Amino acid sequence: MQRDVASEARRLLRVLLVWQRAVPTHTASPGLLPAGTVIPDQRALQEIWYGGRAPSLTLRALAFVYAAAVRLRRLLFDFGIMPRVRLPVPVIVVGNITAGGTGKTPLTIALVEALRARGWKPGVVSRGYGGDARRPLRVDADSHPAIVGDEPCLIARATAAPVVVGRDRAAAARLLLESGEVDVIVADDGLQHYRLRRDVEICVIDGARRFGNGRLLPAGPLREPVERAAAFEFRVCNGGNAQAGEVPMTLHGDEAVLLVSPMRRRLSEFAGTGAHAVAGIANPARFFAQLRAAGIDVTEHPFPDHHAFVAADIGIGDGLPVLMTEKDAVKCAAFAGGSCWYVPVRAALPPEFFDAVAARIRSRAAT
Repeated sequence: MQRDVASEARRLLRVLLVWQRAVPTHTASPGLLPAGTVIPDQRALQEIWYGGRAPSLTLRALAFVYAAAVRLRRLLFDFGIMPRVRLPVPVIVVGNITAGGTGKTPLTIALVEALRARGWKPGVVSRGYGGDARRPLRVDADSHPAIVGDEPCLIARATAAPVVVGRDRAAAARLLLESGEVDVIVADDGLQHYRLRRDVEICVIDGARRFGNGRLLPAGPLREPVERAAAFEFRVCNGGNAQAGEVPMTLHGDEAVLLVSPMRRRLSEFAGTGAHAVAGIANPARFFAQLRAAGIDVTEHPFPDHHAFVAADIGIGDGLPVLMTEKDAVKCAAFAGGSCWYVPVRAALPPEFFDAVAARIRSRAAT
């Protein structure tokens, strides 16, 4: 559940250029590095990152500069030049080291529910990608995805846990603590937000695509060197075959829910008829494959991750059902018609994993 990877690569490169003072801040607009110039388009990047196509010399050179910037930034935090914030409650960070979605949000939801079942009172902080909130903001059932982001809305509605979004996770966490409702904080997608000290790091790995070509952005999908994955206390493998030391996770979703009412249908009831499949997530192919595995003949409608849907995107009008992800549904509920359904998924992990995480934060809370 992440941003369009091509857009993310261009965004990171713009940030890098400004940070290195290669360009002035006011010129670092999206038009500075349009798609297809320095950074290839989405399809070309997928071929380079995961399809065996060699990256250009320009991409490799930019990846070298990016690697130096990542290393320097990490050292600044390690030596205390850039200070970290320690909170009075345990902090769990769920994230990945690749650009694109790996299943962090379903894991965050499952983790919140598992911690609550073990007696904790979890709250969630998130960057709020896709939203335009400029300051820490509490998320509730009535929050608009355009303001707080689609994933925080989904987490808040799925768990009823306190959720705060903010570009500064530490500031968002402080706002969350002011409520007195939480005794452990789960940071959704914050592994690279070094400013917030953490007691547990959970790295989610796409079991099918793994780390791609193993190169750093923009020549590859990695936000950090692949060696960083081995340093995490917990590594969760979403789908595929979990490797040694990894916790297996599977996503299950066998029914669809009508957007305009609580009506539910088994996915198998859509088999044998055509349907439109809409997905504005980082890896739409995963959703399309899920529907085809249920025997549904789908027409694919992929959109960039965190796409701002409008009625025309889902108002296809040929009478066939329109199936979408739950993350997309939170943005489409206001204008969805009677043929629009969403497919919720739940993450399944070994109970021992949640026990180990709870034990780890229990030891932190006791100090």
